[in-house]
Amino acid sequence: MAKKKRYLTAVMPDGYVKTIGPTSSAFTHYWRIVANLSGERTEVFWGHTKSLKEAAGKKHAAADAARQRGWLSYDFEIVELIEADRPGDNS
Repeated sequence: MAKKKRYLTAVMPDGYVKTIGPTSSAFTHYWRIVANLSGERTEVFWGHTKSLKEAAGKKHAAADAARQRGWLSYDFEIVELIEADRPGDNS
C-alpha cells in the first residue's frame, strides 16, 4: 500500500512560508541559513530533515561554511513543519 501524500509547511519567524509536497517522507523540521555577503547581498540555503537533532547538526556546518566562504555573518533558523492534507490547509 502506498504511503499517504501530504503537504508540509514551515512558517519562519520573519513571516516567510515554505510549503513542501506532496510528499510521503517523514520530514519533521525545516532549516534555513541566510548568509550575509559583501555589498549588502544575501544568499539563502535551506532544507528539511527527519528530526530536530539532524536539523540542529546543520548549525555546525553553517559555521564551517561561513569561515570557508567568507560570509560577513549569517542567521540560522529551525522550525517544526506543520502537516496538512492539502496546500494551505494547516489548521
